Amino acid sequence: MKKVSILALHLGYGGIEKSVVNLANALCHDYKVEIISTYRLEEKPAFSIDSNVRVKYLIEKYKPNREEWKRSIKKIKPFTFLKESYKAIVVLLLRRRKTIAAIKSNDSDIIISTRALFNRWLGAYGNKKSYRIGWEHNHHHQDEKYIKILVSSCEKLDKLVVVSDSLRSFYKKEFRKRGLKCKCVYIPNMIDRIPEEVSSLKEHNLVSIGRFSREKGFVDLIEVFRLIHEKNPDWKLHLIGDGAEKNKIVDLIYQYHLDQFVELHGYLSREKIDEVLHQSSIYLMTSYTESFGIVLIEAMSHGIPCVAFSSAEGANDLITNEQNGYLIEERNFEEMANCVLGLMKSETKRKKLGKEARKLSNNYTEKEVKEEWLKLLKKRG
Repeated sequence: MKKVSILALHLGYGGIEKSVVNLANALCHDYKVEIISTYRLEEKPAFSIDSNVRVKYLIEKYKPNREEWKRSIKKIKPFTFLKESYKAIVVLLLRRRKTIAAIKSNDSDIIISTRALFNRWLGAYGNKKSYRIGWEHNHHHQDEKYIKILVSSCEKLDKLVVVSDSLRSFYKKEFRKRGLKCKCVYIPNMIDRIPEEVSSLKEHNLVSIGRFSREKGFVDLIEVFRLIHEKNPDWKLHLIGDGAEKNKIVDLIYQYHLDQFVELHGYLSREKIDEVLHQSSIYLMTSYTESFGIVLIEAMSHGIPCVAFSSAEGANDLITNEQNGYLIEERNFEEMANCVLGLMKSETKRKKLGKEARKLSNNYTEKEVKEEWLKLLKKRG
């Protein structure tokens, strides 16, 4: 049985981390699979990992301290700033040394890297006999610097897997321009299961899931919900997640007197997320950028219609306007609010869109997506 290693930054909460775990779980009965995680953020991974998957942590004593470092600058604490700066340097040096050492000593037949930095190290230090694959989850968002870094990181890789066909077309052209031999392949992310029962879509609940960071746009979501609440105060908004912008979100909720109408669940297990989704009738996404949007597929698998800003690029690949949900152009808050209010008024419309959403989610099951990965892994070159 051949061996596959997946290089991950950590196994905490996040779309990349969920995708890593889903892939490892899907492949572990066909290959010997290990996840090499740079950091150990918590005692247990955020997502359930099959017992056949081996997990190896490179750094257990230290954790990234970016947020603590930023707070020390904002609050003008010189001693704390120096302390956090020193810690940050130590962590980065350890990350480099430990990851490169792990790559050099790796004896796997196939190595999958999940970040541009790891791509570069894999290309420079990885066993040339191994099948070296990059796996890109982020959208470039027309950022020339980001594009250049990613493309150059793939110079010595065999393949780059991207999560949308539009990204495949884009990077294929970029690789050709720079004369790279690395081939670009589109394989979408997968969801680990389709629920047997769909939401009734009768409950007066809106829902959104993700990390509370700026790019996910949860502050904007509160602004949108304020407009919705002014015209229909009977519905509640459920937010599942946590992160750096939580305090800003909470402050805004209280500023608009929405504390009785917005429920913050924090991070939840998959079973608890399913429970919340099952009691929800509309899914909202206000991300500034989103390469795939696995949370959209999970919501769709429950038969829930989704409303998203078109700036979340991955949403454009999943949502067909007025067929399984709605795409709102130019991050127009009022337009999104009016769209949601229209869905609130029509259970018939919700069910029509939800039925099509559920149908689409079947294209992203483990069975369907695993087949694409097996084809890729069995054919090098």
